[in-house]
Amino acid sequence: MDEELERVLDGIGPRLRTLRRHRGLTLEALAATTGLSVSTLSRLESGKRRPTLDLLIPLARAHRVALDQLVAAPASGDPRVHLRPLHRSAGSVLVPLTQYPGRVQVFKQVLAPREPKPVTHDGYEWLYVLAGELRLILGGAEFTLRPGEVAEFDTGEPHWFGPAGREAVEILHLFGPRGDQVVVRTAPDAAGRPGPAATA
Repeated sequence: MDEELERVLDGIGPRLRTLRRHRGLTLEALAATTGLSVSTLSRLESGKRRPTLDLLIPLARAHRVALDQLVAAPASGDPRVHLRPLHRSAGSVLVPLTQYPGRVQVFKQVLAPREPKPVTHDGYEWLYVLAGELRLILGGAEFTLRPGEVAEFDTGEPHWFGPAGREAVEILHLFGPRGDQVVVRTAPDAAGRPGPAATA
C-alpha cells in the first residue's frame, strides 16, 4: 500500500469520531441509526478496522455528508469547484454547497410538488426562498414563504416543506447540529442603516 493511501485511510477513523462527537451522538445512538454494531464503530474510529464502502456508506447517510467528506481524498490540483447535483425525485434537485463534517451544511434545492409527509430528526434548519413560494408545515402550524423570506426551526418538531402551488420552488437550505443558532452581527435601524450587533 503506498504512503499516500495509507495516510488517507489512517485519517478516516479520527474524522468519524470528530463528526460523531460534534453531532452529540453516542456510539450506541449511531449504531441504532446505521445498523452497524457498537464494536465495529469503535474499531473504525480507533483505526483498528479498515474502512470499507459497506461501512462508510451508512455512516455518510447517517451524518448527512458526502462520502468523500469522510474519506477526504487528496486534492487533484484543480482549483475549480465541481458541484454535483443529487437528483432526489422527478423535478427535485439537491446541490451540496459545503463540505464541513459536523458543522452547518448548505444546500441549494429545487423542490417539485409532492405530498406533505412531516418528519422529525435531530438538528436545526434554516430555509431561504430564492424563487417561487414555499409551503412550510411546522407542528400544527402552516406558513407560506416568498422570495427573500427565511424560516428557522428545530427539526425535532414535525415538519415538511415544498412548493406552495403547482410550480417548483428554489431555496437555500442550511442544516446544522441541534443547538446551533443564527448570530446576527448587524441589524438595520429605523432608517435602514446598519445598527449595532445583536444575537438572534
